[in-house]
Amino acid sequence: HSMVGDKARGEMNAFQRNESKETLFTFISAGDDPPKGDFPLQKKSPKLCGSNYPLSIAFIVVNEFCERFSYYGMRAVLTLYFLSFFHWDENLSTAVYHAFSALCYFTPVIGAIMADSWLGKYKTIIYLSIVYVVGHLIKSVGAIPSLGNQAVHVVLSMVGLFLIALGTGGIKPCVSAFGGDQFEEEHTSERSKFFSIFYLSINAGSLISTFVTPVLRGDVKCFGEDCYALAFGVPAALMVLALVVFIAGSGLYRKTPPQGNVLLEVCKCIGFALKNRLKNRSPEIPKRDHWLDWASEKYSKQLIGEVKMVTRVLFLFIPLPMFWALFDQQGSRWTLQATKMNSLNSHSFVLQFLNPLLILVFIPIFDFGLYPLINMCKLNFTPIRKMATGMILAGLAFGLAAIIEVKINVSKAQGIPQKYFLSMVYFLPQNPAEYSKLILNGEQQSLHFTLQHQGLTLAFNYTVKEKSVYSLIVFEAEGSLSSRLVSVGVKCKYSINSMAVIFINALSQDVNLTINSRAFFAPLLKTLFFGKFAAVVQAKKDLIFQQLISTWKSEDIKANNVHMAWQLPQYLLISAGEVMFSITGLAFSYSQSPASMKSVLQAGWLLTVAVGNTFVLIVAEAAPMAQWAEFVLFTVLLFAVCIIFSIMGYFYVSVDPEDLEEKEEKRETSSRGNMIGLVTQKTKL
Repeated sequence: HSMVGDKARGEMNAFQRNESKETLFTFISAGDDPPKGDFPLQKKSPKLCGSNYPLSIAFIVVNEFCERFSYYGMRAVLTLYFLSFFHWDENLSTAVYHAFSALCYFTPVIGAIMADSWLGKYKTIIYLSIVYVVGHLIKSVGAIPSLGNQAVHVVLSMVGLFLIALGTGGIKPCVSAFGGDQFEEEHTSERSKFFSIFYLSINAGSLISTFVTPVLRGDVKCFGEDCYALAFGVPAALMVLALVVFIAGSGLYRKTPPQGNVLLEVCKCIGFALKNRLKNRSPEIPKRDHWLDWASEKYSKQLIGEVKMVTRVLFLFIPLPMFWALFDQQGSRWTLQATKMNSLNSHSFVLQFLNPLLILVFIPIFDFGLYPLINMCKLNFTPIRKMATGMILAGLAFGLAAIIEVKINVSKAQGIPQKYFLSMVYFLPQNPAEYSKLILNGEQQSLHFTLQHQGLTLAFNYTVKEKSVYSLIVFEAEGSLSSRLVSVGVKCKYSINSMAVIFINALSQDVNLTINSRAFFAPLLKTLFFGKFAAVVQAKKDLIFQQLISTWKSEDIKANNVHMAWQLPQYLLISAGEVMFSITGLAFSYSQSPASMKSVLQAGWLLTVAVGNTFVLIVAEAAPMAQWAEFVLFTVLLFAVCIIFSIMGYFYVSVDPEDLEEKEEKRETSSRGNMIGLVTQKTKL
């Protein structure tokens, strides 16, 4: 949706310039040209190959390609990084992923205010790109395993993600608008084509990075494991290149100075109207037609009329975050679902790669095939109906995801092997005496194990021998806890009548383990799904994690028999839903707002994405449930929201902002005429 939003923002800026008109009360937003005569004339940029395209746009397009490569490449492996590098559970990984995504869509408001009110678009892009680069570098350093303990890695990664969110969100509303500023007013057709090229650069960066960075993560090994440092380092290098390319074109750019932010003016107008209305609640005070009319003491009728148009569209935005709550789970819950399916290996990115590809395929199919066909059938397929259809498609996609999750659980329960044939090569600490030992009564003993997990309790007995090392594997099958105790086949150097156990937790969350009344803690280790096992050895004070390299002697233990290709239909549905929902919604909202208010609607649209991601992280943390049940919950919620949105749309009456502006001008002219008449009559009297 970021790519679709980027395209729509490009179209928005072209739309602003085509529909701009002289008004009594003028506001300048990000992407609008300054009023003529107020500023010195900008120098004309050299043309590209003798055309009407300024040479400066080449630097902007290359910059956007590199920046989108940087962002989408980093995000493609982010959930797996949380899961396998930090050993976080699925809920925490999902929550942090969506918190990051939400922050990326809250920060554009900061970038728009900085560009319009303080620094201007050029300096805002430069300064926030530097912040962006620093965030990438910190994120890459935090992925080096040998650098400090896990706390250091987490702190570095979170600081890096915060800076990346500030950078990518801050420049989001500025780059496309800055590109549009490079064209003279008479070259409107060239400007329109520029935004198409700009959009292609966005998708090209996304497609290539979604393919490259997961390969770097899985197929290249560094520090003895998956190379997340390289997977994050390459996007960092591309962001450095993006900044260098953008600065290289500095001498060619047309740079408009900051002119004040229309978003702030709108907020002030709304705030004053509410405050004034609360102060004048007396029944003796005459009522006004609209609550925004209470701002007329301070603000012009022109601004108040435009704010009325904007608030009508923003009211329709209220149900929209639920769509984004489902859509953005492609990078979290759906990726985690893929890790539990066959044919994963290190290539969980394959289906993520499909989404930007399908968007490029579906847009011309819908614009030149489906929509014209519907019009030929004389069906009134309004923008609101298109958006509602997109919601339905996204809901159906999550319904399929729920069905697949149920099949995964059934297959997992039926497919647990009775024996694990493992030959483990591992490294015990140099001084085993430092570790707590399990003391036996003799050469062998039956130990009583008790597991507690999400309200479920499992008690079982296993017979162990002295000087032996075992792997205790715990998992869930058919809704109940199960376990296997496997001898590693290695004799340890412990004293007589002692042994060691390595805990492997294949459950969805941490568990508490008791052995002969002695309590242990077994954290979640999802590396089980990536062909490796992590060993947990109980120490006197801390849990020591040791990486085990497992070799299968006679069989591969696959997650289950459900192939990853079964996810393809849900990706097809949600990609089609995105095209119908996102592009249509932006075009509709822009057509319903005056030219000077386009940036306000852009900010409102981006905030719906942020709110949707916030909702997902709340559900993931506050109400943990079975994954299939969570998918069903989101499906039901989106269908309910779709009904509410359809009802709201039924009562919505489309307007033409230009018609309303003309009526307002006529009303103003009529009022002035009446005042002139009154003055004339008074003079005659």
